[in-house]
Amino acid sequence: MPLEAAADQTELLQSLMAERVLLLDGATGTQTQALGIGEAEVRGERFADHHKDLKNFGDLLCLTRPEAVLTIHRRYLEAGSDIVETNTFGASPVGMLDFEFAEAGHDPLALCREINTAAIRLAKQACAEFTEKDPSKPRFVAGSIGPTSKQMAISTSVDDPSFRGTTFHTMADSYYEQVKAMVEAGVDILLAETAIDTLNLKACLFGMQRYFDDSGLRVPVMVSGSFDKAGGTFVSGQSVEAFWNALSHFPMLSIGMNCALGPDVMRPHLEELQRVATAPISCHPNAGLPNEMGQFDLSPAAMAKMVGEFADEGWVNIVGGCCGSGPEHIAAIADRLKDAKPHRRTEAPARLRLSGTQPMELRPDAPFLMIGERTNVTGSRKFARLIKEEQYEEAIEVAREQVANGANIIDVNMDEGLLDSETVMTKFLRLIAGEGDIAAVPVMIDSSKWSVLEAGLQAVQGKSIVNSISLKDGEEEFLRRARLCRAYGAAAVVMAFDEEGQAADEDSKVRICKRAYDLLIKPVEDGGAGFPPDDIIFDPNILTVATGIDEHNNYAVDFINATRRIKQECPGVKVSGGVSNISFSFRGNDAVREAMHSAFLYHAIRAGLDMGIVNAGQLAVYDEIDPKLKELVEDVLLNRQPRTEGESATERLVTFAETVKGQGGAKAVEDEAWREGTVEERLKHALIKGIVKYVEEDTEEARQKYPKCLRVIEGPLMDGMSVVGDLFGAGKMFLPQVVKSARVMKKSVAYLLPFMEEEKEEGDSSSSTRGTVLMATVKGDVHDIGKNIVGVVLGCNNFKVIDLGVMCSAEKILETAQTEGVDVIGLSGLITPSLDEMVHVAREMKRLGMSVPLLIGGATTSAKHTAVKIAPHYDSEKGSGGVTHVLDASRSVGVVEKLLSAEAREEFESQNRKLQADLVASYNKRQSVTLKPYAEAKAARFATDWQTVDIPTPEFTGVRVLEKFPLATLREFIDWSPFFQTWELRGKYPKIFEDATVGAEAKKLFADANALLDQIIAEDLLEARAVYGFFPAAADGEDIIVYSDDTRTAERCRFHCLRQQWERKGQKEFRSLVDYVAPVESGREDYVGGFAVTAGLGCSELAAKYDADHDDYNSIMVKALADRLAEAFAECLHKKVRGEWGYGKDEDLTNEDLIKESYRGIRPAPGYPSQPDHTEKRTLFDLLGAEEAAGVTLTESFAMQPAASVSGLYFAHPDVRYFSVDRISKEQVEDYAKRKGMSVAQVERWLAPNLGYEAS
Repeated sequence: MPLEAAADQTELLQSLMAERVLLLDGATGTQTQALGIGEAEVRGERFADHHKDLKNFGDLLCLTRPEAVLTIHRRYLEAGSDIVETNTFGASPVGMLDFEFAEAGHDPLALCREINTAAIRLAKQACAEFTEKDPSKPRFVAGSIGPTSKQMAISTSVDDPSFRGTTFHTMADSYYEQVKAMVEAGVDILLAETAIDTLNLKACLFGMQRYFDDSGLRVPVMVSGSFDKAGGTFVSGQSVEAFWNALSHFPMLSIGMNCALGPDVMRPHLEELQRVATAPISCHPNAGLPNEMGQFDLSPAAMAKMVGEFADEGWVNIVGGCCGSGPEHIAAIADRLKDAKPHRRTEAPARLRLSGTQPMELRPDAPFLMIGERTNVTGSRKFARLIKEEQYEEAIEVAREQVANGANIIDVNMDEGLLDSETVMTKFLRLIAGEGDIAAVPVMIDSSKWSVLEAGLQAVQGKSIVNSISLKDGEEEFLRRARLCRAYGAAAVVMAFDEEGQAADEDSKVRICKRAYDLLIKPVEDGGAGFPPDDIIFDPNILTVATGIDEHNNYAVDFINATRRIKQECPGVKVSGGVSNISFSFRGNDAVREAMHSAFLYHAIRAGLDMGIVNAGQLAVYDEIDPKLKELVEDVLLNRQPRTEGESATERLVTFAETVKGQGGAKAVEDEAWREGTVEERLKHALIKGIVKYVEEDTEEARQKYPKCLRVIEGPLMDGMSVVGDLFGAGKMFLPQVVKSARVMKKSVAYLLPFMEEEKEEGDSSSSTRGTVLMATVKGDVHDIGKNIVGVVLGCNNFKVIDLGVMCSAEKILETAQTEGVDVIGLSGLITPSLDEMVHVAREMKRLGMSVPLLIGGATTSAKHTAVKIAPHYDSEKGSGGVTHVLDASRSVGVVEKLLSAEAREEFESQNRKLQADLVASYNKRQSVTLKPYAEAKAARFATDWQTVDIPTPEFTGVRVLEKFPLATLREFIDWSPFFQTWELRGKYPKIFEDATVGAEAKKLFADANALLDQIIAEDLLEARAVYGFFPAAADGEDIIVYSDDTRTAERCRFHCLRQQWERKGQKEFRSLVDYVAPVESGREDYVGGFAVTAGLGCSELAAKYDADHDDYNSIMVKALADRLAEAFAECLHKKVRGEWGYGKDEDLTNEDLIKESYRGIRPAPGYPSQPDHTEKRTLFDLLGAEEAAGVTLTESFAMQPAASVSGLYFAHPDVRYFSVDRISKEQVEDYAKRKGMSVAQVERWLAPNLGYEAS
């Protein structure tokens, strides 16, 4: 090994990146042009007679003009670069193929080593000079490794979509040689950059890892992709998050973006990358995009400003420049970033993350994953025939059908004796890579032959699943294959199979899986595979039942029980299985097989089965299985003794299977008097009354009557909706009725749409809507009931509504607004961090020079906050509408009408500006309220005599989980008053029914709600789940310590509390939650509790079904009910907790008492008045293990998903009560930031509504 071989600089670089943003250099090509270097200079004497042009292979300058390369490095180092890239972008053996050096008698490998060695030495010489001048700022050499001209993810041939210009191993071997030369020459960093093809990049990383393993050396690796301008994807269509998922297995110094884009266009894609990636972030954009002359126009000052904004946002650790940038750009960026704070690594919960061209994340609340089984030659005769006959286009349609039918992953198996399985597997995977809808989902590469699995791994760009590996061939081979799976970046299915054979019974399944688990998760250096548990998927073998062999009768039970134990004994893993195996005895009888699959899944999923290989288009609905068939099937699956003697469960099912036939029935047709009217009268009546029964029939009659479909919409349909709008505006019709009317309208329009498409060529089909309103729940927030209601009301009033849904980034909102040319943008949010995101959207609108009115709405928003915090950031020109707060749906139509009216806008805007000025003045006056000095507030805390106060001891410590909690029980705890408020019916339940104005409609709404709730309970359409616990705790200053166990010797976590400071008249005590827990020094043993509950599991899917049926009414209704059930669950659980804690055992309270909280104890939630910091939820969720236990996750803004979820702490102090922290001083903010280990700026962001001062 050469003496100058590289040392690992990872720790030094990581420590520097933690302190500041590091600076790369800029473009090399730009500088070679500036030095006047052309074809002759690149060739030099040595290559003067070469038969190919060499100007575009500037890497040769390292040999022919080394002084020029040295000059370029020195210029960038002088400009402030910490890291300089070598002039080796194309100097890999494959990269040099285009220049035909071998044909001219040169040894490509030798030339590769020579160029890379020379390049590293030149860069090291320059860095050494500058480090010697200023040892406090070490300089580093990054070996530049380009993507070559070869693509592996998609075809470069218009005639053959399976064609690839190279192979995985050819690329990996080429990169191996370049890396070897660089490392042995002493490179500090390897930089794989400008990647446009993830599979190519995976080959690069594979080659690097192989060299590291062979040599025992390692250097840090930077990875950088080059994304498309329009969609933020690679040429293959792969998204930013899918790109990260595909590469996240490799330990990187950083991941980033370069080239293709200027910093302005790169911005949203970089924001997305820093959100999802857990590695440090780099970017080196072009100096804008090339003009028509191929020149880059972005000035150093402009580029520094844009890149500086990335640093201001906290998105980057390493920045530099690419095409068009020079030393002057780097110097300007260096000056702009002098005081910039580096990006803090994103923390992501451990989960199975896969990708095709789109990402797939298996969240705790994710539904069962369907793995499509029909692209399997051993399981589908049709697919096998198509592959054997090389009918690949039809075979692709089989894959497409699986995805269309709901397959989240497709299983591809080519194990057939007459096939060249390696070749066919490769070809098919390459073909589907070019089919956008199929390529979007991850692939499960399925084979019993390792060579076929490896061939498949070398053909997929995303993160796939290997199916499978096992201990069948012993531990050594098992670990070799597992390490290769890891090197290829794949998750792995591990079969319950060892040297003695396949596991059949429960205990052997668990034993083998646990043995495999221990080997897999052990670090490589300790002899293991270094596999993260979340990338392990166990298949404990679903074996066939009802074979007539008694030993097989318990196979389904064994699988279900083993699944439950594996999930307990192997934390973090997933469980899968081939579902169709269970019913193989009944092949040919689809009705029985589908029933068996559905029933088996019903029980296995509840035991922890996460995914299964199943025909996604052929699954019976469990609740719709014929009751007799279901009983017989479950007798077989669960190995139950039949109720009748004489026949076994298998024999009874076999007998019954011959008689299974479909059943049907006719529905009675009702005859109502209103049906006698004209079609216009009938449509109007249906719209006003919300009757959908005859909508298609009447719409078709109207279509036949009117010359064009558009006239039906603009005539009778809009006439009816105008009446609805008038009645609603006059208070004679209420929101639930309006939503029902919208359902009729949507179904009618949906019926007309296909006919309208046909009419497009015949004439004008544009719609005369009153304007377009874009609506979105902002990034980090998942609540959308109110937004959906506003959308319905606006749609009923002939406004076109574009609803982007929830969790919408500013980039998505504003890009859509500009693309669609919308007239108004409406933002919604429920949690307080959403307020800050709304400010961000307003700033971005100002930055982009937009002049579209911005509406703000949602539970946490207010007219005052809008005026003070949002409007100043979007002070658009007079006449553009500015920023307006909208209180509720009933006000939305009037506001939008005025904003879009040339006559009314000016007066409305003037009134809004005056209102906002008054609100700002009121706010400023309120800001002058007296805040108690922080030290004095602490001294005036709520006092307790800790020696005499009653401190109850809970029945247990630790956590307990409540799964599938009965919704019927929760129903009794519902507080219905907020439900009516959701629908904008004002009044308290049950007195609202007596209200002369809204009482009748409230009764109808209540009846509809209870009818749907009956259905939800009867059919298990929603699932309620909870985790709660009690923990030994003590107060320590302003924090609550939670101990690891009852010995109270080790600290598990801390809850950081905030204290009141606003000194109101007569106020003597300034409370904090910490006051309600016995302090350490008291010597008393106290406790706190915690909980997370949800009633929203299944809510999104159920609402989506209603949405697909154009049924806004039930879509909104199910979300509103889920929300009420979640709050009811929180109340129900608190009652249970008070009993288990001891102090509430003798309670005798009515539901009204519970709603009034007429009991001892409180359950404050992080993010709400007593503790307004949402980030404390992270501590609570980690303490409870809430993601896994309850299926509730947190967004980046700490909103809970599902939205119908509640979490908080429990306090049992006899005098505890709720309070509001309200305004706090900077002194408390600084103390809080110090205690939490956050910057003051971060705390100010999260507590913005509570600041008693203006943050800088």
